[in-house]
Amino acid sequence: MKLRHLFAIMGLGCAVCAQAAEPKELRIGTDATYEPFEYKAPDGKLVGFEIDLANALCAEMKRRCVFVESPWDAIVPSLMAKKFDMIMSGMTVTDERRKKVSFSDKITDIPYRVIVKRGSGMDGSPGSMKGKKVGVLKGSTEADFAEKYYAKAGATVQRYESTQDSYLDIASGRLDAIVGNLVEMKMGFLAKPEGKPFEFAAYEMKDQAILGYGTGVALRKQDSQLKAELNAAIKAVHANGTYQKIAGRYFDFDVYGK
Repeated sequence: MKLRHLFAIMGLGCAVCAQAAEPKELRIGTDATYEPFEYKAPDGKLVGFEIDLANALCAEMKRRCVFVESPWDAIVPSLMAKKFDMIMSGMTVTDERRKKVSFSDKITDIPYRVIVKRGSGMDGSPGSMKGKKVGVLKGSTEADFAEKYYAKAGATVQRYESTQDSYLDIASGRLDAIVGNLVEMKMGFLAKPEGKPFEFAAYEMKDQAILGYGTGVALRKQDSQLKAELNAAIKAVHANGTYQKIAGRYFDFDVYGK
């Protein structure tokens, strides 16, 4: 065998080895407007609890995370169109969503609340919202809740492409209340200077059929093998303490629940 042919074969073998060693990518759909779960740092980098957790899960699965940004109202259609392999973006598990997608084991379990201006006299109940403007994230479970309870009580429900847009409107007086995830609203708005005049209303939202069973990773129903690998990885990060370590970077309370 000529020497150059031997080198060529050796080079091809090394290339195959390198390719085999490269982790298979896992494309993850996310709406990066949901601090502290997934959002953008000032330098444009994706950061947050679920970004860190996704990377930890990918490491367990020997995959390489590739994040694909999507507006919330298009995120499920994009999953079905195979623009990414799964959704990890604070998606609440509901019976209605289970008709379209499959869910992993639980990621978090956080209640929903209502934000109002201090001294407004609104307690967050549907009756107190008559004639008021209530902001929600378009395509969210809280939007469904607001439509069922607040709209029927005489409120105007305004749907937003991002939670940040609703924060701008309530701060400027264009909204009377916002319905959303307790942690995201606390850290993404109430804890910031523009959120100081506002507070959580006393009303506790309860309707599990709409508000669901905590959050999970959404997948296409046919991807049963990927779901099994993902659930095994979720169990592993709980067992080895990685989940708790990541959660501790962002929260001073239990976001997993019972």
